[in-house]
Amino acid sequence: MSFLMDCLLLATGWTHVLLAPYTKVEESFNLHATHDVLMYGVGRDSLSKYDHFTFPGAVPRTFIGSIVLAWLSAPLALFASSFGLLTSKVDLQLVVRLVLATVNAIGFVLIRRAVSKRFGRPTGLLYVLLTCSQFHLPFWMGRTLPNMFALFPVNVAFSVLLNRASNVTKPSPSHVDTALMLLTFTTVVFRAEIALLLAPLALQALVLGHTSFLRLVKVGLLSGLVSVALTVIVDSYFWDRWPLWAELYCIYFNVYLGKSSEWGTSPAHEYLTAHLPKLLLGSLPLAFLGAILDGRIRSLLVPPIVFVALISAMEHKEWRFIVYVVPLFNVAAARGARWMVSRRKSRFSGRIIFAAAMGILALNCVVTIVSTRASMVNYPGGTALVAFNKRYADEAHVHVHISNLAAQTGASLFLQVHSPPQPSPISAHWIYNKTEALSHETLTASTDITHLIAESPEAGGGWIVAESVSGFSRWKLNVPSGGIKGALKKPLHEWLDLVEMDTSEQLWILERAGR
Repeated sequence: MSFLMDCLLLATGWTHVLLAPYTKVEESFNLHATHDVLMYGVGRDSLSKYDHFTFPGAVPRTFIGSIVLAWLSAPLALFASSFGLLTSKVDLQLVVRLVLATVNAIGFVLIRRAVSKRFGRPTGLLYVLLTCSQFHLPFWMGRTLPNMFALFPVNVAFSVLLNRASNVTKPSPSHVDTALMLLTFTTVVFRAEIALLLAPLALQALVLGHTSFLRLVKVGLLSGLVSVALTVIVDSYFWDRWPLWAELYCIYFNVYLGKSSEWGTSPAHEYLTAHLPKLLLGSLPLAFLGAILDGRIRSLLVPPIVFVALISAMEHKEWRFIVYVVPLFNVAAARGARWMVSRRKSRFSGRIIFAAAMGILALNCVVTIVSTRASMVNYPGGTALVAFNKRYADEAHVHVHISNLAAQTGASLFLQVHSPPQPSPISAHWIYNKTEALSHETLTASTDITHLIAESPEAGGGWIVAESVSGFSRWKLNVPSGGIKGALKKPLHEWLDLVEMDTSEQLWILERAGR
């Protein structure tokens, strides 16, 4: 049963990768960095070809996660290629994302095993079911956001702290040291907001006697200095700036200069009232139940709750900034669900409580299916570029301009399959042009450009629409005559017709007239 639960965590992440294989702009830095490490190598002579030098302007982020991901993906790509399973960079992008999903699945597996040991196997099973039935974590665990690189060491840290028998009141000092070192490393290298989780966790360990102040200082200084040295050495090399501490620069840029607020601001309660419920779905009420039932759960939830309160002071808010607390809330929810499903079924109240727990899982699945279905058609840039490559595959000389929307919704470097660099020789040498803010007049006047992937079919004279690409617009409700009563009278198999996905044309493939 344990092996099957672990496989379910892995299969859920893989399924989301395969159903939605393309990426968006927030994933692009790490995705393209991984592409460049795989395609060009890490020699100094190759760095000038990297995407962040070809298209400068990105805020520096660490290369450490991308390097590790590329090195893990390379032997698997070679193995897949030897069996004919990898034929282009599109397949390579899938390999990279499946590897990342696997790494994060391992983190969830470690937490599952720790939960089973501390709270019992049924709680571990319910933790898996709650995690797999949610949308955001399984969908994003294979996506190259910096937060998803940070998620693995954070989950390992949580698993180390949880990994003890139910009758053991506190973790060993060595386990506390390991967790604090991992969180310090993650803060320094990947995501600075982890410091707001590390601080209450360290303070709790100190107050409860899990560590001493002197030991805490030693562990913090040692892991912090090693982490700073690692990121400065690696990222100064890849960004050709010395010295460069990438995450510190992000703090300076986004917090000190206040640039993050340019992406929008939200009220202080946004995480509690919007983002956390969206991330947790049915786990939120179950987590409160778990906290009421078990003092161990109340202690477990103190650091993540303080973290959410602290990070709420930041004006710019996104769900991914607090995604790290979801596994801990799922542990608490699994404890609450365990109580619900263990009620005596011989009593009516027991059957009702059991049905409520199953209903929460079912509702999680419904929300996840709907969200995944919409996400599958929410990457028109990737869809358009793959369609373009297939449509003009027999042409040797193509120069296509990729619009901003296409570049932001999936048209990654991995999809540029007819231009170098390539894992194998190619017969065509195309130019994929991502230059921003070019007017229709400029594009038309440039006779070198043969095709456009545009945001409008109206590109001025001289262009012919070859194909259009649709994307998700909204869900619409088809309420029959008679309203809710009329809907309830419909047979069960017709209920799916009540909700319909509405798509709209978002990108157009244009070719120059008279080519």
